[in-house]
Amino acid sequence: MSQIDVYNQEAKVVKTLDVSDEVFGIEPNQQAIYDSVLVYLAGMRQGTHSTLTRAYVSGTGKKPFRQKGTGRARQGSTRATQWRGGAIAFGPHPRKYGKKLNRKVRRLALRSALSEKAQGEAMTVVENLNFDEIKTKKAAALMDAFGFDRKTLFVADASEDYDNAYISMRNIPNALLVSVEELNVYDIVNADRIVFTEAAAVKAGEVFA
Repeated sequence: MSQIDVYNQEAKVVKTLDVSDEVFGIEPNQQAIYDSVLVYLAGMRQGTHSTLTRAYVSGTGKKPFRQKGTGRARQGSTRATQWRGGAIAFGPHPRKYGKKLNRKVRRLALRSALSEKAQGEAMTVVENLNFDEIKTKKAAALMDAFGFDRKTLFVADASEDYDNAYISMRNIPNALLVSVEELNVYDIVNADRIVFTEAAAVKAGEVFA
């Protein structure tokens, strides 16, 4: 177990917390992180692109001109790929880009990404993200108190009351709030700083260990 400072919403240290070395203190496996990000981005691709082959292009199948005597190259249809309005050769068709990753590699990637943030001093733990009301100003004040001016990923536990904070942060471009269960490697790597609530840090140590 390693100890990390816990801050209140005014950016003042109020206590220390023991966090799991199995989750926040391992040697980051860069290959696992890379593979996990690749799988995530591949899964985001829609794959709805489509082009028409000769079988689907509308138009006549009539021979445009006679076979011989014109001096031109022989043609069988104006729907062929070399004609304007014709078909597309070797064009893209709907497909799934999703890839699979072994469960052990996924968990290793998560632990590696979290450890990288912790070791790079890009991880902060706050007591909670309980807001009395839905107020973007309150979320902005929280980020200003800590000096978070770049991409910041907030992580809360599903059992906590963070609904007001979630809605308050939606209008802040550099802030994203997710639960521990929704945490993924891409969001961790994409953020400049990750901020756990005290409960979320404990839960992550239990779930990802």
